[in-house]
Amino acid sequence: MDVRQMREIPIADFLSAMGIHPTRQKGNALWYSAPYRTERTPSFKVDTNKNVWFDFGTGKGGDIFDLAGEFIGSEDFLLRAAFIAKSGTCPFPIIERPQRNEEKEPIFEDIWVRPLQEARLLGYLKERGIDTDIAIPNCEEVRYRVHGKRYYAIGFRNEAGGMELRNRFFKGCIPPKDISLKRNGSDVCSVFEGFMDYLSAMQMGIIASDWLVLNSVSNVEKAVKVLHGYERIECYLDNDEAGRRTFQRLHDCFREKVIDRSSLYADHKDLNEFLLSKNAEQCITKR
Repeated sequence: MDVRQMREIPIADFLSAMGIHPTRQKGNALWYSAPYRTERTPSFKVDTNKNVWFDFGTGKGGDIFDLAGEFIGSEDFLLRAAFIAKSGTCPFPIIERPQRNEEKEPIFEDIWVRPLQEARLLGYLKERGIDTDIAIPNCEEVRYRVHGKRYYAIGFRNEAGGMELRNRFFKGCIPPKDISLKRNGSDVCSVFEGFMDYLSAMQMGIIASDWLVLNSVSNVEKAVKVLHGYERIECYLDNDEAGRRTFQRLHDCFREKVIDRSSLYADHKDLNEFLLSKNAEQCITKR
């Protein structure tokens, strides 16, 4: 798919692939709540005839590439194309570009944190199978600025004072990067790769112990340092090569104390995918 073909992707399909749907339709006009900022009254319009969008709240508009730029806060064409590709509406186009230094990590500015209450963030967690009564005690709402633009995300604190960030379009971290650990006085510790898996375990009621979230498999050595002293270490890691390597590293250190719990979700990539599958099965059963 070349650039021209990417530009012809219906914007409504692009948004739908990310779980964003119009609040109303009038002729060729689809109206949405602006998907990259907070607003109470929908002021974001997509003209399905011309395949363009316009945000009456900001006065901006354009084609699918312009819209991708609003989501990621970048004018870099290749980054915009990659974001469109990640939405699942098309494969990534082959475009030659000169060699350049790697993109720097985003610089987070004007950061403030409050209890999790933003409806869209809670809605996103609900889509991931996580109820409000699980999300609010474990997560926070983080608002920040990157490249002059305001964003908000679900925040999950780590041991070094950093914050794991997640929303429908972004996954990152306000540094420093570190593990997250909660000691409840148990001699058992449950280990997860990411906080969405930890929340999934809480949702399913399978944690009755201390818990540790790696926040990245690269943090496994940090986990090793704090896992000494536990009688049992239960691993709920991803069913992929990185997850298996991480389990093996922990097993090498703690031997028979380490238990692989991934058989619980053997047919799924991770615990959250398993939770969503269970929820879908329950919905079908109720019909």
